[in-house]
Order: sequence, then C-alpha cells, then structure tokens
Amino acid sequence: MFKLKEKLLLSDKGYSDLKKAIAACTITNLSLMLPFGITIQIFAELLKPLMGEELSWARMWIYFGLGLVAALLVFLANKNDYKKTYVASYMESEANRIRVAEHIRKLPMSFFNSRNLSELTTNIMGDCATEEHVLSHIIPQLLANGISIAVICLALAIFDWRLALTVFCTVPLAFLIIVISRKITDRLSEKHVDSKLEASDQVQEYLEGIKVIKSCGLAGAKFSTLDNAIKHMKNMSMKLEFVGGVLVTGAQIVVQSGIGLTVFVGTYLLTAGEIRLIPLLMFFLIVVRIYGPVLTELTLLPELLYMQVATARMRTLVSTPVMEGNSERKIRDFNITLQNVSFSYTGKLSKEETVIRDLNLSIPPNSITALVGPSGSGKSTLSKLIARFWDVNKGTVKIGGIDVKTLEPEHLMSYISFVFQDVVLFNDTVYNNIRIGNMDATREQVLAAARAACCDEFALSMPEGYETLLGENGSTLSGGERQRISIARALLKNAPIVLLDEATASLDPENEVLIQQAISRLIEGKTVIVIAHRLRTIAGAGKIIVMDKGRAVEEGTHEELMRKKGLYERLYTIQQDSLGWSV
Repeated sequence: MFKLKEKLLLSDKGYSDLKKAIAACTITNLSLMLPFGITIQIFAELLKPLMGEELSWARMWIYFGLGLVAALLVFLANKNDYKKTYVASYMESEANRIRVAEHIRKLPMSFFNSRNLSELTTNIMGDCATEEHVLSHIIPQLLANGISIAVICLALAIFDWRLALTVFCTVPLAFLIIVISRKITDRLSEKHVDSKLEASDQVQEYLEGIKVIKSCGLAGAKFSTLDNAIKHMKNMSMKLEFVGGVLVTGAQIVVQSGIGLTVFVGTYLLTAGEIRLIPLLMFFLIVVRIYGPVLTELTLLPELLYMQVATARMRTLVSTPVMEGNSERKIRDFNITLQNVSFSYTGKLSKEETVIRDLNLSIPPNSITALVGPSGSGKSTLSKLIARFWDVNKGTVKIGGIDVKTLEPEHLMSYISFVFQDVVLFNDTVYNNIRIGNMDATREQVLAAARAACCDEFALSMPEGYETLLGENGSTLSGGERQRISIARALLKNAPIVLLDEATASLDPENEVLIQQAISRLIEGKTVIVIAHRLRTIAGAGKIIVMDKGRAVEEGTHEELMRKKGLYERLYTIQQDSLGWSV
C-alpha cells in the first residue's frame, strides 16, 4: 500500500483517505450481500409447500422487515462510500494540482527552457484529472472487490468449498492476463502520451503564430506539422483503445466463464446428491452478482496502467530541485557586484555556449547604470542573473554584499521591480493588471500609481474605465499602453532596485515621451539598471557599461566613453548617422 502512495504521488492525507475509501467500498460490497441472503431465505420459505411443509407468513413478514433494514444499511453504506471515495479524491486532486503548481513556481528558469508549456499544462490539468478519476472510480473499487470476493468466497466455503473455489478461480486468471500484457500497454501508453504532448505543442504554436500563418497562406491543411501531429495522436489513440479492448474483452470472457463453470459443477454436485438445492441457488445468485463489479473494473483497469505513465512524468517534475534560500535575511544596501561570473543556458561553460565570461562588475546604489552593446552580448542575461532567474555557473552575484544564491527567490524578488520590452498582461481588468505589482495595495494606491504612469489617458476613455477587461494578453491595448501598465505595476511595488529592459525600444515618439515621464518617477532614488539599444536615451546615465561577447569591455560616462573612441563611440556614431536615413 505504501508503494501505492508513492506511485500515485499522494499526500499523507490522500493516502489515509484512500485506505478509508477502500474500507468504505468493501463495506458497500459486503452490504449488498444482505439482500441476497434475505432473498434466498424467502425462496427457501416459498419452496416449502412444494416439499410438503407449511409456508410461514410470520417469517415472510420478518424477512420483509429485514429487507427494509438491509435496504437502509445499503443506502448508508453507499452514502459513506461516496463521501470517502469521490469527495476525498476530488479534494486530493485539488491539493495535488496546487502542490504541482507551487513546485513549478519555485523552479529555476533553466527548467522552463527544457520543457514545453503544453507539457506543464498537461501535468497540472490532464494528469491530475486522470489521477482524480483513478482514485475515485478504479483503485478503491478494484481493491475492495478483491477483498470482498475473498471474504464472500470464504463464507461460501462454509457451505461447499468446491463451489466457492469454482466461483473464485477465474478472477485471478483474468487479472493475470492484464498483468502479463502490461509491457505492451505501457509501451503504447508512453507513445500515446508523447503524441498528445506533440499535438498540444503544435496547437499552441499554431494559435500563437496565427498571424504569420494567415499572412503566408499556411492555414488549414497547408499547416502540415499540426495536421500530422493530430493524425498521429488519432492513430495512437486507436491503437491503444484496440489493444486495451482486446485484452479487457479476453479477461472478461475468462471471468464470465466462472458462471458456466459454477453451473456445471453445481449441477454435477446436485445430481450426485452432494449439495442441496437452496445452497446451490444461493451460489447461482451470488456468482452473477459478484462478477458484475469485477467486469466493470476490468474495463477501467487499462486506465490505471495508462495513469502510471502520467504519474511517472509528474514524479519527474516534482522531484526537480527548486531554487531555495533564506527568506528572512534583509538587504540593507543596494550596490550590486559581480565577481568572476560565467554563465551558459545549458550549464556547460564551453567556448561556444558561454554567454557571460569571467565578468567582474560593480553597480553603485541610488544611481542609474546602463548596459549597452551589440545584440547577443549578454545584457539581458546579466539582468536575469541579478534577479536570480538563473543561477550563475561560476562566480558570485551579490546585492549589498549578500550572495543572491543564498536568498529565497521570492524574497529576493521583493527588492526588485521589472519593466520589460515584452509586457505580459492577463485577461482581467486594467485595475487588476496594475494591482499585480502589490496585491496588498489599497485602491487609492493603485490609482495613484496608474496616474503616475500616465495610464489615465487611455484607461478613463475605455467603456468601463479601470474595470474594463483587456482581453487575452492585453490584446485591446497598444504597445505604449501596455508598457505604461507595466510601469504602473513597478511604481506600485516600489522596490529599491529597478531593471529596465528595452522599455522604450519600439514606441512611437508620443508614447515614448509619456513613458519616459513615468520612468522618471519610477527610478527616483533607486538603484536602476537600464538595458538599451538606443544609446541617446541613456546618455545621461551615471555609469555606462559596454558589453561585448559576454564581457564588459568599457565603463564610464557618456563623455568618457566617447573620448575613448572604442566600441561605444562606434555604436553611438552609427546610430546618429542612421537618424538621417529615410525611405
């Protein structure tokens, strides 16, 4: 049973509830034998006149009363069964989804580089739903049926051990067929799961790239990747269903052969005078009743085997190490230093894969530091290492003298605000999208941050003002409006460190002016790191660090760097020359 806890990824409560569910299902199965026992007694009473004995109506009324009591007991057993089995499994499924989601939340960004989002969605929704169904409809009933059949057959053995053995012998044979065929079903289940994930990936890619697909005339059957993925999933589903159906049908035939076997042996014993008619009738009635639940569970058993593939993937997920650290240690100073830092997204510090190489930097507190350089020089990666989206492979990143690796990521994040070029918005109201910056903020604080970020201009012109729904990822807003919401979030958070990653790179002049005003309010009195390609926007920064191929090749103010006639001066001159370009 303890192995079952590990296989199903059950919590302690879930494991305890499963044992209670098995007990409840066993009680329900045994309670259903009460009406059969009473029915046999009624038959025995009704057959008395045929044997020359007198029918006792007093006993018939007693049996009628016992029948009512049995019906009540069956009802109470089923009610308890539902509560212990179905309700408990739904609660465990909810807890498991939250547990998996919480674990994912704490994983390093490197994990998401190696996993598709559709697979994680399947883990949280599809796999947990499969587990819920198995916990509520299969495992308790399956184990309870095994216990019930064993108990009932032991009880029947009191009347005749040969018939009891005849009733029981086909059940282990049927389950043996399923167990022997497990390797085949496991292999097909793995292929089916892979095909589902591939189809999910392609559907997500198709929806995300629908603009490109339409503009290039690749919609419909022309998008062969999605078409092939869905066809492959269909074929694997049919193979899995066919093989599972054949195996289950074979097992069901073996089980039901027990009815014929019981009739044959029972008839032989009756004609030989070794058993009386009433006990034989009892065996005939019970053998029909006892096989019903077994046949149902055999139909669902392939799903139990299929679920093991899903839980194996979930087990791999929840065993992935999370980013841990101290959540109590306070950061007092906000100077940032990097000492001999090297990093690659693959974890291998080879010449080809290393993004940051032996970097040593100092970013002073309460000032603006700009990171500039060609594309791919490591600017954005550097900002993510400071925020501990990834851990460095070599060296240390310190804030206020504290290694960020020793800090719990969410605790570290409370000291940092972000404004990225690509803003992620949720399908919620303008107000709630801003409030994400600080969920404890009052309405007045949220609206004050919105005004400071120049959000009033567009929010108040919307149908329901700040309560207007934005649509999927803020699809109803322009790039500048989305950017202002992002700045409002950062203002509301009011963290002492601000990271600006190309915040004004793709804006029109009017929006750029508004956003620069909002950013000026955001960065006041804070340690600010600005990543920029448009060098004229950071000419006034207190310190400019020029990156190239993962290294800091130049440092200084705008004037100092221009005098050096190095990479910065060359990039700045190229950009100034391009301002005069026109179509």
